[in-house]
Amino acid sequence: MKRTPIGYTLPISTVGERCHAFVPHPLPPQPPLQINDDLHELIDNTLIALGRLDSISILLPETSLFLYMYIRKEAVLSSQIEGTQSTLSDLLLFESEEAPGVPIDDVIDVSNYVTAINYGIKRLNEGFPLSLRLIKEIHAQLLKKGRGSSQSPGEFRRTQNWIGGTRPGNALFVPPPPEYVMTCMGDLEKFFHNQPEKTPLLIKAALSHVQFETIHPFLDGNGRLGRLLITLLFCAVGALKQPILYLSLYFKTHRQQYYDLLQLVRTEGDWEKWLHFFITGVKKTSTQVVETTQKVIHLFENDRNQLNTLGKQTGSALRVHQVLQQKPIISIAKAAEETGLSVPTVTAAFEQLMRLEIVREVTGRKRGRLYMYAQYVDILNEGIS
Repeated sequence: MKRTPIGYTLPISTVGERCHAFVPHPLPPQPPLQINDDLHELIDNTLIALGRLDSISILLPETSLFLYMYIRKEAVLSSQIEGTQSTLSDLLLFESEEAPGVPIDDVIDVSNYVTAINYGIKRLNEGFPLSLRLIKEIHAQLLKKGRGSSQSPGEFRRTQNWIGGTRPGNALFVPPPPEYVMTCMGDLEKFFHNQPEKTPLLIKAALSHVQFETIHPFLDGNGRLGRLLITLLFCAVGALKQPILYLSLYFKTHRQQYYDLLQLVRTEGDWEKWLHFFITGVKKTSTQVVETTQKVIHLFENDRNQLNTLGKQTGSALRVHQVLQQKPIISIAKAAEETGLSVPTVTAAFEQLMRLEIVREVTGRKRGRLYMYAQYVDILNEGIS
C-alpha cells in the first residue's frame, strides 16, 4: 500500500556540500497497517514454523553444539553482506589458533560478530532488557577489534553518515543528522516495549528492522547489528528459547530486493510489501534451520553407528567424534587435550575416522596437520559462497 514517506527531510551541510537527511517518524506507522487475508495467512503459517523451530532446540541432544555452529554461520553470512570474504572454514581455522593464512582483517570482523551475538544473548539471559544501553554494549563488542575499532564502538554517532555513493551528494540515502539520533532511537526503544501501543511480534520485528537501518545510529556496523537485533527481539520476548533464527542468508540471497524494499518503505510508506518479504523470510529460514538440524542429527547418528563397529577402538573414536562436533577443524594435539586421551590413541582414532571418510586432513603438511569433519562443515556451508 502506497502512502506518503515515513518521515521528513532536512536540508543539511556536511563534508563541504549540501544535501537532505531523512528523519523517520516514530513507530507504529500512520495510517495503520493494512493486513489483508493473504498477509494474515502468511503470519499464521510463519508462527507455526517458528513454533517448530523453537521445539527443535528441545529435541537436540546437545543444544550448545548446534548453537556454536549456527552462530558462526550467521556471523560469516552477515559479514559477507558487508563485503568481507571470510568463509566458515576461515573462521574455524582462525579460532583453532593453529592455521596461518586466513584473511585476518575479514576474519576478525566475523569473530567480533560471534562475540557480539554471545554477549547479547548472555545479557538477555541475565534478565537485562532489550534497550539502548544493551544495543550500545553489543555494538562495542562488534567493533572492539580490527577495522571498526576506530569508529566509536558502543557510541551513537556524532557525525553525519550516508548509505551508498561516494559522498552525501550522490548517496542513495542520508540518515538523520546526529543530533536527531538519540530521539529516534529512544522512540524505537519504546516501540520494542509496546509503547505507544502493543504490536504483534512478527510485525514488531519487521518494522523495527527498517527503523533501525533508517536511523543508522552508528558510524559502522549498522547492518550487522540490525540483523542481530531481529534474533535478540525474538529471544527477549520468549518466542525462541535459543538464538537459532538468523535472516542473513535470506537477505543475502535476495539482497537487491531487500535494499529496494527498505527504500520503498522510506519513500512511499509501503510497509505491507516489506512485511510480506520479511515474514516470508522468517518462515523460510525457520523451515531451513529445522531441515538443516535434522540433517546434522542424522549425520551424527550415522557416524556414531559406524564408529560402534570398531571394536576396542570404538571408545576413543567416539570421544574424538564428540569433540569434532564442537570443533570441526582440529589438530591431533588439541583433540588429545580436549579428550584427555594420549596422542598415540588420538592419532589411531583419526586414522580410523579418515578410513571411514568421516574426517579429512586439510593442510597437506607432515607436521601440524589439521583434520576437518567435512560433511558437517559442508551441511553448514550451504548458502555460504
